[in-house]
Amino acid sequence: MPVDNLDRVLVGDCIELMNGLPEGSVDMVFADPPYNLLLGGDLLRPDHSKVDAVDDDWDKFSDPADAQATGFAEYDKFTRAWLKAARRVLRPGGTLWVIGSYHNIFRVGTALQDEGYWLLNDIVWRKSNPMPNFRGKRFTNAHETMIWAARDRANKKYTFNYNSMKELNEGVQMRSDWLLPLCTGGERLKDEDGKKAHPTQKPESLLFRCIMAASNPGDVILDPFFGTGTTGAVARRLGRHFIGLERDHTYAAIARKRIAEIVPLEGQDLKPMPSKRSEPRIPFGTLIEAGLLRPGTVLSDPSGRLHARVRADGTLSSADARGEHRGSIHQVGAAVQGAPACNGWTFWHFEQGGARRPIDQLRQQVRSGL
Repeated sequence: MPVDNLDRVLVGDCIELMNGLPEGSVDMVFADPPYNLLLGGDLLRPDHSKVDAVDDDWDKFSDPADAQATGFAEYDKFTRAWLKAARRVLRPGGTLWVIGSYHNIFRVGTALQDEGYWLLNDIVWRKSNPMPNFRGKRFTNAHETMIWAARDRANKKYTFNYNSMKELNEGVQMRSDWLLPLCTGGERLKDEDGKKAHPTQKPESLLFRCIMAASNPGDVILDPFFGTGTTGAVARRLGRHFIGLERDHTYAAIARKRIAEIVPLEGQDLKPMPSKRSEPRIPFGTLIEAGLLRPGTVLSDPSGRLHARVRADGTLSSADARGEHRGSIHQVGAAVQGAPACNGWTFWHFEQGGARRPIDQLRQQVRSGL
């Protein structure tokens, strides 16, 4: 990726600009494309005041008075063009996020699959403070949908910081329904007249989660519909590079000013929590070789009810009414419980300072010394 393009807001047509970027130069794309709302008139509150809806030219692909099929055809053509351009600039292991409402997300999903992307998840962004349904003729529209897709099905080496997402969710697997508030208050950017600078500004919390989940510090994040720069602001804060594409000069100027005021986090605070699969494998016997456990040591389960003896060759032995069990920490752990499988690292405990501690602590001690 040429340095000239990194951490910049480029003004122009997003498809043309993407076609000018080097192939395979982007790690992640976040796209918030026009929703093609096809609004047919003003929306009023019960007090007859006008709702500040999306009626900008950039969201219009046909006159609402025309046959909707014409608008859909134009929108589909546009969608396929930008998705094709985005796929070209993604590296083989890159991923794309796209957000939309019921007006457009199903059409975008079809186009994604037709263009060769491989769908990984659909995420429901459930808004904690949605706009009410003033007409009372439909359910309150309280969510938007994001699709997370890999560049292609063949490459399985896409980034997913599973453990970081789990820790953000208090140690529990993060689900595909996210409860986050709309962009309001001090985060909502205003123009000189005190009006919303952009009608569909996304909350930074939403981009924080996407960028943390699917990229690493130093990666390049592309946003082809940059708006007022939420993607760039969060990317800069999290130590990622960004490329913002925006056709409106006013939005681009707001985004540049906003991002320039961001103070990046310190490097040591950004490293994602590593996956257990990426950590070096430590055989149980290594603990014996390192002198952390001596042959003859008696291990117990967390309750102290079940026991096994450490052998010099890195196996365990245990005897009960069913006979003697010998084997690995996992095999013997399963046998003494009468279970089909067992994670011996968390099941077996050693005594230290009058307390039982899992032998996994000793494994982590060995890893920290590597």
